[in-house]
Amino acid sequence: MNKVVLITGTSSGLGLEAAVLFAKNDYKVYATMRNLEKRDTLEEKIAQANTSVEILQLDVTDGGSIEECVSEIINKEGRIDILVNNAGAGFAKTTEHATEEEMKWVTDVNYYGVVRCTKAVLPHMRKQQSGHIINITSVGGLVGQPFNEFYCAAKFAVEGYTESLATYLTQKFGIQFSIVEPGGIVSEFMTSAMQKTVTDGQMTLEPYQSILEKYMGGMQARAASGESQTYQTAEEVAQVVLSVSQSENPPLRVRTSDWAEDFCSLKTDADPDGTKQIQKIIKKFLT
Repeated sequence: MNKVVLITGTSSGLGLEAAVLFAKNDYKVYATMRNLEKRDTLEEKIAQANTSVEILQLDVTDGGSIEECVSEIINKEGRIDILVNNAGAGFAKTTEHATEEEMKWVTDVNYYGVVRCTKAVLPHMRKQQSGHIINITSVGGLVGQPFNEFYCAAKFAVEGYTESLATYLTQKFGIQFSIVEPGGIVSEFMTSAMQKTVTDGQMTLEPYQSILEKYMGGMQARAASGESQTYQTAEEVAQVVLSVSQSENPPLRVRTSDWAEDFCSLKTDADPDGTKQIQKIIKKFLT
């Protein structure tokens, strides 16, 4: 029986490529997106790959939308084997310049969206005594970075949330948890984050302007050079997500490139995949 996978944020970037890749590998894919009017690119790629997916509406900021989508899948398939929490959004601004609305928005999409989707599938995975929840974070979920404090804070929250779930749900109910941590992906996500910095929040962020210019200039130069491996393609990261899903003993954490591995090394060298920490927590609290 083909495994059933639900993926959020599949209108572009990593979510789109993951939907195509899982479908090509014989998974029953439910590819979801907030705005179904953006489905054309996914449909074109699916047709080119000579495979198929089911496209459903799901807005990670709307609990009703999530419940409706999950219920439809359960009614059709009777199970959800894998959830890929991919939907995300970001911007680069200082704490002084970000509005209350922007702070809530980036947290809602990146953190509460993961919680809502996880909460919706957990009862079904618990009943079937199996499942795998894969959360897409970032090296920004391990290492804070300039002008990204709200995005990093939300991704840090996802890391802690996922680690906590893995300490008791895996042993008792057979539900696996993994966090995929890219160093950066060349996609519409990056373009959107850049545009939000420029258009929504004045590109001039005095008195931080000189630091911002240095940060943005370095980011653009790295993306253009391709030498530092900072930015991967969405297809490359999607392959890591697929590999994690196929692992018999999946890691709690995995970076997706040598650059990402090196960038986080001061925090990950002692326990690269996070499994030692989980075992220590279980031993201290649940043995």
